[in-house]
Amino acid sequence: MSDVSIVLVEDEAPIRRFLRATFGAQGYRLLEATTAAEALVEVASRQPDVVIVDLGLPDLDGLEVIRRIREWTTVPIIVLSARGQEADKVAALDAGADDYVAKPFGPGELLARIRVALRHAAGAGHPGEAVFTAGSLRIDLARRRVTMDGQDVHLTPIEYRLLTALARHAGKVLTHKQLLTDVWGPSHADQAHYLRVYMGQLRRKLERDPARPRYLLTEPGVGYRLAAE
Repeated sequence: MSDVSIVLVEDEAPIRRFLRATFGAQGYRLLEATTAAEALVEVASRQPDVVIVDLGLPDLDGLEVIRRIREWTTVPIIVLSARGQEADKVAALDAGADDYVAKPFGPGELLARIRVALRHAAGAGHPGEAVFTAGSLRIDLARRRVTMDGQDVHLTPIEYRLLTALARHAGKVLTHKQLLTDVWGPSHADQAHYLRVYMGQLRRKLERDPARPRYLLTEPGVGYRLAAE
C-alpha cells in the first residue's frame, strides 16, 4: 500500500467515483472535497502529497483556491478542468499550479503527471542532489556541466540559465512569463520571441531531431516543459 495521499477538489460525483477507483488501484489514499471551503480545510489539516483541483467549483473559483493554498505550502497542485483554453492554462499555472490536465482526460496521463509531481516534490526536499538526468541528458548543476550521451555540450550563459530553469522544475509546465522573468528578468516578461530563439538553439544542441523533441517539450500557447521521464 502506498503512503501517498491526494486531496481531490471536485464537485462532479461521477469523476470522483472514477478517480476513487483509479487511485485506489494504485494504492493512493484519496481525500475528497466538493467545495473550495472544504478543500482549504482538507489541505490544511491533512497535509497531502498532491492536490488535484477543478476550476469550476460551486462556492469559489479554483484559481483562488490555488492562490490561497500557495500562500503557505509548496504541495504539488494539478489542475483538472474542462476549461481547456490556453488562457485558462496560463492563468492556473501563474496562480501557482504545477501542472494542468484538461477534461476529458485519460487516467494513464493523470497518473503519470502525479508521479512526476511526487518526484519533483521529493527532489525539492534534497537540494544537495544537484544532478538531473533524463534519458541521455545529464545536467550537473554543481559543476555547471551538461552532457548528452556522455559528451560535453557547450551552452551559452543564457542557454544554460534557460535549461537549468526548466531542470529545477522538471516535468512541470513553466509559462512563457515565468521563464522570461527567471532567465532575463521582469522587464522582459513580454518578450516571448527571446524564448523561441533560445529554445530553438537548445533543441539543436540537445535533441537528436529538433523538430520532434524528446526532452524540451512545448505546451502550445502556454510555455515549455523539460521531460522528467
